[in-house]
Amino acid sequence: MNRAIRHTWTAGVAIFTVLLLALTYVQFFAARSLEAHPWNNRSLYEQFGADRGAIVVGGDPKAYSVPSDDDFEHQRVYADGPLYGHLTGYFSLVYGATGLEAALGEELSGASADQFYDRVLAMFSGDQPTGASVELTVDPELQRVSQDVLQGRRGAVVALDPETGAILSMVSSPGFDPNELASHDAASVIAAAERLNGDPDQPLVNRAIAGDLYAPASTFKILDTVAALESGRYTTDSQLPNPPELPLPGTDVTLPNYVGGGCAARPQADLEFALEQSCNTPFASIALDLGEDAIRRTAQNFGYGEPLSLPLQVTPSVFPEELNASQLALSAIGQYDVRATPLQVAMTSAAIANDGVMMRPQLVDTVRSSDLSVLDEFSPEQLRRSTSADVAGTVTDLMVEVVDDGIGRGAAVPGVEVAGKTGTAEIGSEEGLNDSWFTGFAPADDPEVAVAIVVEDVDVATGSSLTTTGAKQIFEAVLNK
Repeated sequence: MNRAIRHTWTAGVAIFTVLLLALTYVQFFAARSLEAHPWNNRSLYEQFGADRGAIVVGGDPKAYSVPSDDDFEHQRVYADGPLYGHLTGYFSLVYGATGLEAALGEELSGASADQFYDRVLAMFSGDQPTGASVELTVDPELQRVSQDVLQGRRGAVVALDPETGAILSMVSSPGFDPNELASHDAASVIAAAERLNGDPDQPLVNRAIAGDLYAPASTFKILDTVAALESGRYTTDSQLPNPPELPLPGTDVTLPNYVGGGCAARPQADLEFALEQSCNTPFASIALDLGEDAIRRTAQNFGYGEPLSLPLQVTPSVFPEELNASQLALSAIGQYDVRATPLQVAMTSAAIANDGVMMRPQLVDTVRSSDLSVLDEFSPEQLRRSTSADVAGTVTDLMVEVVDDGIGRGAAVPGVEVAGKTGTAEIGSEEGLNDSWFTGFAPADDPEVAVAIVVEDVDVATGSSLTTTGAKQIFEAVLNK
C-alpha cells in the first residue's frame, strides 16, 4: 500500500515538474515565437484590431485602415494598388506583411520604441492606440509617368534625386493589387495568391530592386569609362582599336560591335565616339588592358555587391569573380554573369551627376505619430565617393554626346542638356528579343533627376524607342514642375 502511495506521489511530482517547466518555457522562451505564429488567432485579432497608420504619397494615403464589419475591426485598403503595390506591399491575414507594411510594421502598428509614450497615454485615456503614418519621397505625378513609360510591358523604372538620394519614382511592371491579398476572406486571398504566384510574368516580384536581376548591358560602359580615366592610361584623346569583331581569347568566338550605331565608320575610336555609338570592342579591349581587379574595383565603388535597405531590402548587384580573358571582355559590356538592379543603374548615373558622390537612396521621407509629431525624418547621407569630381565631369560630357550625337537621341529634351547611355542586353531569345536599357540624368549641368529604365523582351528598335522616349517623358515631367 505504502509502495502504491509512494509511486502515485512520485508520478504527481513528476507531472507537476513537467507542467512547471513547460509553463516556464512558454512564458520566458517561446512567448515571442508563439505570438508570431500564424495560427495564433489572438495575435491576429490584436493586429487587425489596431488602427494601423497610413502610407502616404504626396499628401494622399495609399495604404490605410478603415473600420471593418467583421471580427477584425479594421480592413487595410490600398488606393492605386497596382501603382504602389510593390512599395506598400500588403498586410494579410493569411500571408502576413510584405513591402513597407513589413519593413515599417512596428511604426505603422504603433509598437515602435519611439511610440512608447503614445501607448502609455492611450492606456490611461482608454483610447485605441493609433499607428504612425509613413510619408514617402515618391512624387505621385512622376510615379504615374513612370508607369505609363513601360506601357504594360515587363520591366522597371527608378528615378532618383542625385543630390539627396531621394527616390522620386519606383515602378515594377506588371504590378499587382494588394487589396486582393489584404481581404479578410481567406479563400479569396488564397485563390488570388495562387493566381499571382502562378503567373509567368511574376507580378509579385519588385523588378526595380529584386528578383533575378538584369544584365546591365552597355550601361556598364559608364563604369569602363570611369576605370579607364582613373587608371591614367587613357584620356578622351586616346585612340582605341575598334575592329568590327574582337576574337575572344581561348575561344573560337568573336565579340561583334554593336550593329545599331555607327561603329563601322571608324577602325579606331576615341572614348567619345566609342561611348556615343556604344561600340563593344573598344571597351572590351580597355577591360583586357586594365584587368579584372580594376573593373571590379570600379564596380564596387559604385555599389556592386552591397546590400541596401530603403528600408525595402535591395538584392545586391553582382560583378563576377575569377574571370578568364573572354569572360572579362563580355563582362565589360555588361553581359556574361554581370547582374544589376535598375536601382543600381540609376545610382550609377546619379553618382556621376553628383560630382562622383553617391548618396544613400531612401524611400521614406517622414514618420509621424498620430499627433503629427515627427518620429523620424529623412536627411541626405553620403554613401561613398565613387569617383573624383574631375572624372565624373568628363564622363558627364561624354554621356551628353550620347544624347546629342549618338544612339541616345530619343532622350533629348529641347533646350536642356541631357546625359545618357543606352544598353541592349542579349538574353538568348530564339525570337532575337533583348532587354533594353536607358540611364541618364538632366539637366546635365545642374541635375535634378537621374533615371534608369529597363524593358524586357523587345526587339532593338522597339526597345530603344521605349526607353529613350520614356526617359524624355520623365525628364520633362520633372523639369516642367
